[in-house]
Amino acid sequence: MSVAVCLLLYGFAVVVLAPRLLRRLSTEGVAPRIAVTAWLAAMASTVLAWTVTLAIIIIDLVTHQISLFPVRFMDSCLLHLHDAAVGDYGGHMQTGLFALSGFATLALLVLAVRLGSTLLRSRRTTLEHARMARLAGRHHPGLDAVVLEVDHPAAYCVAGKPHTIVVSRGVLAALEHHHLDAVLSHERAHLDGRHHLLLTLTRGLATVLPRVELFTLGASEVARLLEMLADDAAARIHGRATVLQALLTLSTLPTPPATAEAALLPRVRRLSAPENPPRLHTRIAVTAITLTAVFIPVAAIVTAGIGIQVCAV
Repeated sequence: MSVAVCLLLYGFAVVVLAPRLLRRLSTEGVAPRIAVTAWLAAMASTVLAWTVTLAIIIIDLVTHQISLFPVRFMDSCLLHLHDAAVGDYGGHMQTGLFALSGFATLALLVLAVRLGSTLLRSRRTTLEHARMARLAGRHHPGLDAVVLEVDHPAAYCVAGKPHTIVVSRGVLAALEHHHLDAVLSHERAHLDGRHHLLLTLTRGLATVLPRVELFTLGASEVARLLEMLADDAAARIHGRATVLQALLTLSTLPTPPATAEAALLPRVRRLSAPENPPRLHTRIAVTAITLTAVFIPVAAIVTAGIGIQVCAV
């Protein structure tokens, strides 16, 4: 039971502390790949910690066992909780605890179902969008993209079967050839990196948990950092100046496409600045946060597993 308490406290600590700390470390996109990993680790470890917490509490209430690894200052509380679970404080208290556990389990199941339905709906929408784009446009073999015959500027990728990169006639008219190649490389980097899967997952969590800043802010920050990763991939092929000029050209259009709107100022600032490797202390800080977010819940779960095995012997 003490493992459950530790995991619960860990989850709340991450929810409170991680958003501002991670945003401060990833604002300028110094190490976007590590920053994305840190955000994903914080979100995944929080979900894991809360899920395992509920599982441990339910198992303890059902089996009437207490972990062999107690936290001293929590002993009295845990013992009282255990006594209430076995009925020492009367049937009403015991029933209340089981009802509370049941409601918590139901809430978790509802969230899981909502997340699953959100992810499935997003996938269906994406596949349908890709299909409609291929039907409405014409495939340009030289660009390996679907061209929409509209003046409204559009340049984006859609995951599907197959994946599709979409550009509009307005973008083709606005960009020079080498700038267009940079934009297409940016979109291919999204598809090659499977960024759509990360975006779908983080936005799904933000949808089902809209009041938890870790997930809402995390979804927007991951999206911004993934744009920077795609910029870097395009810059390695076409050069930072070319990618920057393409981005600036798209941003000056009357209605800039989403690829230019997403976190425009930080992206322009990154591409305009001299290319310097991330500072050592920044890499160490973000890496330490990532490892901590992963290690603590995993270590707690392993400890709980060892405790269960010892109890069973």
